[in-house]
Amino acid sequence: MKRRSSGSAEDSAPACIETTRSREPSTLNDQRFTARRSPSSPNEQQYSSTRATSARNRTSTSNVDWRAIQDQNGFREKEPSTGQPLAVTTSSEDDTVKDPRPNYTATLKDAISGIPVLFIPGNAGSYKQVRPIASEAANYFHNVLQHDTAATDAGIKNLDFFTVDFNEDFTAFDGQTMLDQAEYANEAIRYILSLYLDPRLSDRDPDLPDPTSVIVLGHSMGGIVARTMLIMPNYQTDSINTIVTMSAPHARPPVTFDPQIVQIYEDINRHWRDSYSQRWADDNPLRQVTLVSIAGGGLDTVVPSDYASLESIVPDTHGFTVFTSTIPNVWTSMDHQAITWCDQFRKVIARALYEIVDIGRASQTRPRAERMGIFKKWFLTGLENVAEKTVTQKEPSTLLTFEDGSKPSIVPGERLTLRKLGIDGGPTTHLLAIPSGSSANAKSFALLSNAELSSPGDEGPLGVLLCSAHPPEPGQAEITFTMDMDISSDDVNNGSVAKLICHNAASDVVLLPASTRAIANPFFVDGEMRTQPFSYLQYDLKDIAGYQYVAVVDNAGSRTSSWVVAEFSDKSASHSTSDIGLKQLLAFGLQLHLPSKRPMVTEIHIPSVESSLLAYNLEIEGQGCSQQDELFAPLSPRHIALYALANETQEFR
Repeated sequence: MKRRSSGSAEDSAPACIETTRSREPSTLNDQRFTARRSPSSPNEQQYSSTRATSARNRTSTSNVDWRAIQDQNGFREKEPSTGQPLAVTTSSEDDTVKDPRPNYTATLKDAISGIPVLFIPGNAGSYKQVRPIASEAANYFHNVLQHDTAATDAGIKNLDFFTVDFNEDFTAFDGQTMLDQAEYANEAIRYILSLYLDPRLSDRDPDLPDPTSVIVLGHSMGGIVARTMLIMPNYQTDSINTIVTMSAPHARPPVTFDPQIVQIYEDINRHWRDSYSQRWADDNPLRQVTLVSIAGGGLDTVVPSDYASLESIVPDTHGFTVFTSTIPNVWTSMDHQAITWCDQFRKVIARALYEIVDIGRASQTRPRAERMGIFKKWFLTGLENVAEKTVTQKEPSTLLTFEDGSKPSIVPGERLTLRKLGIDGGPTTHLLAIPSGSSANAKSFALLSNAELSSPGDEGPLGVLLCSAHPPEPGQAEITFTMDMDISSDDVNNGSVAKLICHNAASDVVLLPASTRAIANPFFVDGEMRTQPFSYLQYDLKDIAGYQYVAVVDNAGSRTSSWVVAEFSDKSASHSTSDIGLKQLLAFGLQLHLPSKRPMVTEIHIPSVESSLLAYNLEIEGQGCSQQDELFAPLSPRHIALYALANETQEFR
């Protein structure tokens, strides 16, 4: 096991804790390890810590006696009679098994003070694969988070990265090796948690609770080892509540040479399915566990991305599967090794990990529902049905004043199109009335812009507000607004104006890769100018039923190249289904004509397109019958259900 603390930002620095496993063909009960403090450390300490390793030989109800006696220097644990490294006594009803625990070699460069994270490498993988993510986490904490008072008040602390060195064992080909690694990793977690209890090694605030769980990152088969840990007899209850896997084959083993590994997969998946099928939450041993599976996509030729699916294993309340090509600000596929060091991806995963932690809790993480919401925000596109809308959970931020009796600036049924923000030379507000009545539930709202949406208190070029009437209520406390906007005329009396309280919609924005004819890729590389992603908002009217207006605020003080398009549309006009069969599709293809008067977003459903074994070509042709340039090129998120965003060729004038 090796540790890398986010207290060091040096990517090439040696790992801080080293624990290795013997490759000799001896049994686990015969393995011995040595533990000592690095002599170069200013506070030289030597100690040994041992653990039981024969998990398959004991019952889950065993009573493990963690006896420890220090020598005269206070550093070495010994048996009282022999002075040899401590053994674990495991008791059951029938017999008593006494196994020597493997000694760990721990070299701590700095005292541990953060939140533990364990990285498990995959088949023939190296423990060093954790370094890109660990170094990014260290840089982000020291350059950003430690200077952010709000972040520290929220319980965010540096991450202490640990990793296990399996000597690049071939996990994918041998089921027993996978069991051995899962057993060993459980003991490693037990040992990691014990480090935070040692005042010689831990520099944590004594008022904080002692850690009881470890965040686990798994690459490839390391992700399967992480899931296997929870069914092993030596698993410590609640010691794992968050697992993030990268290119891990969850659905089935990548190779089936060994019948045992096939059986192990069946046992693992059966345990997870049965746990989430319990009628009562208290009967589910995995009720607090969140699992995120990240697939590399088409460039991963080692593990097919279909194998990374969690659809039949974990409900969407506890986990999901995502492709790197759809993760905001990543938007590219990755091969099997690159997923651990891709710069765009490691930035996203480091920020997501920091947002789920809470050092004020013994679990070191936020509650399960909050963790799932954070992971969805960072990893999902926001277009999925499971995407959560948070605007209604925020406090109102803006007081909007306008002339009483004045009509919205956009007639219902029309599209708002602003080709140049700032053309009026000052703040301008455009009101769109939210449809009401029996047909309202059949409509949706969509907004797309190449400008970043401003958050409450910011003065960005574009703001989007959801507004409702502001009648005074008896006993209601005075609301403090971060912004007070008055769009009424100067000669209007105070009694002739209406006030709206507004919520800023920036928290629900979906980032889409910028799509123009001049951009070849959704991402940028070194030497290229970074392009601002598109900002997209989408609401069903049931999500915004408590509001009367959508206010689009143009805050640009001068003419810019930014644009915005917004509209309400019928859901029926946004969906198109083709019942063409697969044979006919392969033989003749399929052509669809989208009408010129169509919604901005069109969903095309082709039921026969469901096999990932086939490659499909999609071509979108515009008619180009206008002298004006299009605002953006068509976009199609990578889903089985294809979404096509209409371009500017005909409609957006």
